[in-house]
Amino acid sequence: MNDREREQYAAFLSGRRDELLERIARAASRSGRDASEVTLLAVSKTVDVEEVLLAHSVGYRVFGENRPQELKRKVAQLESFPEMGDARFDMIGNLQTNKVNQVLGNATLIHSVSSEHLLETIARRAGMRGQVARCLLEVNVSGEASKSGFGPSEVLSACEFAQACKGVRLEGMMTMAPAGDMDAARRTFSGLRELRDGLVERTGLPLEILSCGMSGDFEIAIEEGSTLVRLGRIVFDPTYASA
Repeated sequence: MNDREREQYAAFLSGRRDELLERIARAASRSGRDASEVTLLAVSKTVDVEEVLLAHSVGYRVFGENRPQELKRKVAQLESFPEMGDARFDMIGNLQTNKVNQVLGNATLIHSVSSEHLLETIARRAGMRGQVARCLLEVNVSGEASKSGFGPSEVLSACEFAQACKGVRLEGMMTMAPAGDMDAARRTFSGLRELRDGLVERTGLPLEILSCGMSGDFEIAIEEGSTLVRLGRIVFDPTYASA
């Protein structure tokens, strides 16, 4: 981008961010919550470092990547920009055990822990580094065959397994709703919240983070208890209809 294009794109990012924060605040208010309880994560998987820098310049601080190698590349490139010291990157996409080393030390939070085998691998490799990896369990609340993650009946066992792993700290759960069906989305998000509440009581884990809600359904997710929404196109794409 030339200087003029950067200026125009930054103006778009700033205006869109103001709009999103207002929508988040209204959704939180409808459920008797405060907007400060909801983290806005900008999914940066479709943009490059220049766009991330501009997004940071207008106020975004939490970013998400879905490919370990892209996460590692962006974090490495952004290390040369001191102003990015207060930014964080999360791993939000499918994670295979052979890619765990690319994520550890680069992702602040791993959203997509989808099996006990992956959980054990993360714990072991983090422990070898003297680290404790912050993780969420990916839960397939809707039961769709196309989605990965623990089934609702498997999550208690996974939580207990995580409690026994010294190299991980389980902080909550993540899910994705069926696309294009707002009623199903609401059931999915409320189901995740209810599942979390039961697990807190049974395990004693805080499980404070509920990562759910994307560009098309984030307001419903917030109404149903989401504490972190993952927004991509609506953040970065000027052609995306935001309302």
